[in-house]
Amino acid sequence: MPKKVVAKKSITKKAAHKKSSVADNVVKGAKASRGSKQGAPTETLTKKTSGKATTSESKQKTQALAGLQETAELQETAKAVIRELRKLYPVAECALHHNSAFQLLVATILSAQCTDERVNMATPELFATYPDAATLARGTQADVERIVKPLGFFRNKATNIRGMAQALVDRHDGQVPQDIDQLVALPGVGRKTASVVLGTWFGIPSGVVVDTHVKRLTNLIGLVSSQNPEIIERELMQIVPQKEWINFSHRLIHHGRRICIARRPQCSSCSLLKHCGRIGLKPLTETKTPATG
Repeated sequence: MPKKVVAKKSITKKAAHKKSSVADNVVKGAKASRGSKQGAPTETLTKKTSGKATTSESKQKTQALAGLQETAELQETAKAVIRELRKLYPVAECALHHNSAFQLLVATILSAQCTDERVNMATPELFATYPDAATLARGTQADVERIVKPLGFFRNKATNIRGMAQALVDRHDGQVPQDIDQLVALPGVGRKTASVVLGTWFGIPSGVVVDTHVKRLTNLIGLVSSQNPEIIERELMQIVPQKEWINFSHRLIHHGRRICIARRPQCSSCSLLKHCGRIGLKPLTETKTPATG
């Protein structure tokens, strides 16, 4: 009897051990199965993400190359326009009359929302009365307003040039600084005015001056496609050689007044025609007003 009982217990232990091993294998198999199922989507997602990244990089490279090609083409057009303008206007001069950096600074401030011709009519009396920063700073508001009244916005302009003159006396011993940051810190002086003075008087190309003529002609030719002067200047500085920044603006202004007139551009007699996109204009054959040169 005791031998039979021992046999049963031995058999029971073996069976229990066998069941435990089978259960362990099932659990391990289930975990392995879940692990493989969980890993598969992750691997697939990684491949998809990698594919998208490659596609995005490819698009960026394509766009960058297209941008470089467009810039190169615009640079060539700009150079061709510069060559023609140099032939037409070999002497590029500022239209504002002046005999010093101070006078040019004053005249440029006064030219805002006003033609250069009208400014040139008012500045002789102004400069005779106030030839330098010290005398203008001491001038009365009423007297300065009287002189510049024909130029429009005369109160603001009188305030600006008097404030600018006082700042020159206080900060720079009455002298016009040759630094764009110091210039734009003066009352009534923006980047355009500072660039005019630095380029025209001191010969320092700090940027491309963008007035109404430069804005209109560069858009018409197709060199830029913006009406924002800051954006236009930034784009022109990328395609116009730095040594041409000063004269490029002067020559475009002369051309805008003599040939490429806003309301009646003389396209048929314009030597820039072969380089001009005539953006926004009707085909030349439909132009009603014949060019007279």
